[in-house]
Amino acid sequence: MNGALQLEPHLEPPLATVLRAPAFLHTLVDALGSPLNIVLPDRIAANVGRFRAVHGRHSLAGQVYFAHKANRSRALVRRLAATDAGIDVASLGELQHALGAGFTPDRIVATGPKDPQFRWLAARTGVTVSVDGEGELAGLAALVRRHGLAPVRVLLRLSGFEAAASGIRVRSRQSRFGTSVTLLDGLLDAVERHRDAVEPVGVGHHLDTTSLDEKALALEGALHAMDALRRRGFRPRAVDIGGGFGVNYLADGAAWDRYTTALTHAVLGSRPPLTWGGHGYGLRAEGGTLRGALGLYPAHRPLAGAAYLDALLARPAPSLGGRPLGTLLLENLYDLYSEPGRALVDQCGLSLARVLEVRSTAAGDRLVRLAMTADDVSLEEHGVLMDPVLVPRDGPGPAADDDAGCDGTGSDGGGPGAHGVYLTGSLCLESDLITRRAVFLPRPPRPGDLLAFANTAGYCMDFSATRAQAQPVAHKVAAWEEDGSWRWCLDEQYWPLTPSGGLTA
Repeated sequence: MNGALQLEPHLEPPLATVLRAPAFLHTLVDALGSPLNIVLPDRIAANVGRFRAVHGRHSLAGQVYFAHKANRSRALVRRLAATDAGIDVASLGELQHALGAGFTPDRIVATGPKDPQFRWLAARTGVTVSVDGEGELAGLAALVRRHGLAPVRVLLRLSGFEAAASGIRVRSRQSRFGTSVTLLDGLLDAVERHRDAVEPVGVGHHLDTTSLDEKALALEGALHAMDALRRRGFRPRAVDIGGGFGVNYLADGAAWDRYTTALTHAVLGSRPPLTWGGHGYGLRAEGGTLRGALGLYPAHRPLAGAAYLDALLARPAPSLGGRPLGTLLLENLYDLYSEPGRALVDQCGLSLARVLEVRSTAAGDRLVRLAMTADDVSLEEHGVLMDPVLVPRDGPGPAADDDAGCDGTGSDGGGPGAHGVYLTGSLCLESDLITRRAVFLPRPPRPGDLLAFANTAGYCMDFSATRAQAQPVAHKVAAWEEDGSWRWCLDEQYWPLTPSGGLTA
């Protein structure tokens, strides 16, 4: 499907393979209902291997911590526990889950806002704690003293990095997490006051950006902070660079460029609309001029995941002699910690929804109602645009009356052979649109078909799912290939030794 405005998902095995098994997918939805999430645990282990390969290429030790908040799956976390990876937990529940899945405390880092119970269990079990400031550090130290616990390993999370480049002062973007590097001396004073209760093992940061320049600036600043810790007599050994390595969702970069260009023309009114109600994804027209900023995830990212980490480590550090950041980490014998979430579950899952109804509006737009809600897949919430994959109920061929009343070019000019449709959800709300944009399919779907939203394991398939209006939330299953057949079990029943006990569909 290579039409002008189609956004074909990027697919790799085993995700590509399972999408070529329509009978398997239909049988699962027939048994467990729509929507349904499928996770592919073996792929997360392969993704860890890709990040480890980058460590090896730069001769760096350290740890790859999966940011658990990206997906609630038990199967993915249990499969990860069977590797040498770590896990980044951001709540009491996530910490309990990680411990129960088989992670030992030395492979867990606790981050984010922490309530007293979360902080206590982290300190009691001996996981590393990422602290955002003096107040959190003091509270943790008091907890350790009050309960007679062993000193807690801490990472000092920093923000507000800045540097001078060609006479211009450059700053990383503002964050509500971490302590500004301008206040580092005060934070180190606090570490010295509490050195009986905490052990600073290094510094960390997390930037909500896709910019390599900003991330390089932060890592360079972190190396300076490590020097400051050493001057105080501490022996830090790790730099945690957080997450944000990204995912490439689309098969074709040119298609992404065509679509975003057409969207700007649609907002300006120089071509037919591409979105429901003229939604502009942050863009608007004022007096014939385009205003605003496109609020979308960059769906085509040729540099993402482990390759992004590799590029970051190759960046020079101007204030440290211009040597590559990876080389500086190695020369100082620092461990590299990272916290990929979305990137570590890349190609690890999909979301299925059954087509319930297809109808046309008076304006000629084709609406497809699915047995799911927008929150079940969250693509719009996260600004990820890609077309779903049509999984026909009765084979790939179109029915004789499918094209009746349709010119075969889509209701909004998606290109030859592309049929543009709007996907609506099952809630009684105007806002329950699975996609605000028209998506393009090889033929109009029919009731009973499935639409597969690919690569939804990162922040999409279960991040926002609710039981609004008493609608069911998706079941989740783990699937894997064994002896040429697909096998599955419920997500909560999966363990790394499960394969021989799984079911065939």
